[in-house]
Amino acid sequence: MIISIIPVVLFQVFDQKWIALPWAIVAMVGTAAAFIVGFRNSQTYNRTWEARQIWGSILNLSRSWGTMSRDFIHNPDASRKLIYRHFAWLTALRYAMRDSRTWETVNLEHNKEYQQFYDIPERATSLEEELGKYLEPGELTYILNTKNKAAQLLSLQSKATRELFDNKLIDEYRFVELQRAIKDLFDAQGRSERIKNFPYPRQFSTISKFLVWLFCIMLPFSLLKEFDKLNEGVTGLLQGHMVWLAVPFSVLIACVFTSLDQVGESTENPFEGSANDVPISQISRTIEIDMREMLGETDLPPALTPKNSIIL
Repeated sequence: MIISIIPVVLFQVFDQKWIALPWAIVAMVGTAAAFIVGFRNSQTYNRTWEARQIWGSILNLSRSWGTMSRDFIHNPDASRKLIYRHFAWLTALRYAMRDSRTWETVNLEHNKEYQQFYDIPERATSLEEELGKYLEPGELTYILNTKNKAAQLLSLQSKATRELFDNKLIDEYRFVELQRAIKDLFDAQGRSERIKNFPYPRQFSTISKFLVWLFCIMLPFSLLKEFDKLNEGVTGLLQGHMVWLAVPFSVLIACVFTSLDQVGESTENPFEGSANDVPISQISRTIEIDMREMLGETDLPPALTPKNSIIL
């Protein structure tokens, strides 16, 4: 608003007509800004959609793991350990996805203020407390002292299936199938970590923001002459004052560009804990409920519900 008022006051009140810019120049900057913002939004949407696909595959792989763990092994305790260790893997992975990165925007002032309208489950309880629900004390201590906890939990799953094979509790075919499932889970984890740890290229993000703000600053200067020309076609009180319409129209057009830029920023990092994240906490809880029911359990954790239509 202030950026648009200043040039109008200089043009109309202080008669500084020279500050008006040719519309064609600003239109070229606006075209470049629209192109780069559209490209950025397309790419950041692809990052979010890929993240959703990865966690959709984790959902399917987990259900398969649940049925194989239950039906391949004729030992309820061993089946239960494999499934509960899988819950621990999901927990460790989603906590890792919620860790902060320097390029993420969730801790910017305007985003932090909005966090009061929704819950981030990974910020409500500690990882140690959550893993303690699924792991035996010895495994819990070991995992808490590792760097990549999710990877080490899958490693323990592999070791456990090897012991089942060595003890002849599963045959070679089932051992291979369980190992293939672990490999697929490693693959899904790796793809999720790639999106988390590799930011959208900063040069595209920076140039997008720069062009949008350059356009917003230049825009009111280019509208001065356009609205001043309208004085020729009006009479009465408005005659001689049409240039003031440059203020609301500058604000309106600038809002369109800055909003599109904000949309791109909000979809760059799909695991950072913002309102537009992929709902990995909800997906993990859905998996846990499904797999506990496979074990015949009836004391199930409640499904996560949205708060203000937002769920993570």
